[in-house]
Amino acid sequence: MKLIDPHFDVCVIGGCGRVGLPLALTFADHGLKVAIFDINEASLKQIDNGQMPFRETGAQELMHRVQDGPNRLHLSSSAEVVTRSRCLVVVIGTPVDEHLNPTFHSMRRFFRGLVPYLRDGQCVILRSTVYPGSTEKINDLLRAEGLAIHVAYCPERVAEGKVLEELKALPQVVSGCDDEAVRVVEELFGRIAPALVHLTPIEAELTKVFANAWRYIQFATANQFLMIATDYGLDFYRIYDALTRDYPRMAGLPKGGFAAGPCLLKDTMQLAAATSNTFALGHAAMLINEGLPNFVVGQIKERHDLSRLRVGILGMAFKAGSDDPRESLSYKLRKILEYEAAQVFCTDPHVKDDQLIALDEVLAQSDVIIVGAPHPQYRDLQFRDGQHVVDIWNSFGKGTMLA
Repeated sequence: MKLIDPHFDVCVIGGCGRVGLPLALTFADHGLKVAIFDINEASLKQIDNGQMPFRETGAQELMHRVQDGPNRLHLSSSAEVVTRSRCLVVVIGTPVDEHLNPTFHSMRRFFRGLVPYLRDGQCVILRSTVYPGSTEKINDLLRAEGLAIHVAYCPERVAEGKVLEELKALPQVVSGCDDEAVRVVEELFGRIAPALVHLTPIEAELTKVFANAWRYIQFATANQFLMIATDYGLDFYRIYDALTRDYPRMAGLPKGGFAAGPCLLKDTMQLAAATSNTFALGHAAMLINEGLPNFVVGQIKERHDLSRLRVGILGMAFKAGSDDPRESLSYKLRKILEYEAAQVFCTDPHVKDDQLIALDEVLAQSDVIIVGAPHPQYRDLQFRDGQHVVDIWNSFGKGTMLA
């Protein structure tokens, strides 16, 4: 059955999330008829009421403009909306299992479930990180089902919190399994991006995992330096300032801190799996970054009887200014401390979690304070005399203060 007179220019599948919703809003703001298909009924209801389900700079204002304008988003929890759309942007990537191995079967299962709603002539655009080679496999799967579908891969490369800004500012990598797929994604993303970079699907897939692995390795380098300096009894940030001040060759060295979130570790491990686990840099980075909470606790134990201390963690999101707790190492830190410390208290101004308490309570009850996520709200905090503060981010500008 061919696609005849589609009602929507594009349908964002998984479009209530942090990647899909800003993209859908941007497309609508550029004059396209946009549908969102998502099974998250709570988020659909929020969006229908004109409320963003998560924090994203500028998104609330854009949502009001879109939802009050002629190109209001069409929201649906039914896959039937897929059939009525010319382009399908799929915001579903390849996850990793508990052993950090990619699980392509989940993506295969998703597309097989979508097959009854697909029509000849549509363009399926994979948007999230996928295991290298996945785009061609999805193309083969749909062809085997007898569908004349055009498959493309156009990786998202935006930073959470800056998505709307970067969608308009960064070049868009585009690739497709046939010429028509390339033509369609050129037209679609050419509306919002300042430039297009053309690659083959496998090249485009590797640009995404390379970028995330590189960031993860950079953070691991900084965290290894932080550990070494601390073992010498030194403040890493005095050395960091000397390394980077007016010295261009060290400008790329990040500060220390928890390297977490839903992408960096996962994509580094996907690249390791794609290279028969010969990606030694990636595995080393994992050991360093994932080991930083243990290192922090170990440093406190060297100085104090942690079993008698009450510890407070400030910030449970995976990075500053975010309300996203996915894969946050603050939660790993909490688990370690629940075993080692007398009590553990956690707070975050953005994250929704019934186990979190107010900032004032954490400050009042804790003997030791650890900055888990350096939210701007914490910068002017005053700590009482004798209260030990561990700040691996240098968010107060006073060094790590491993007391």
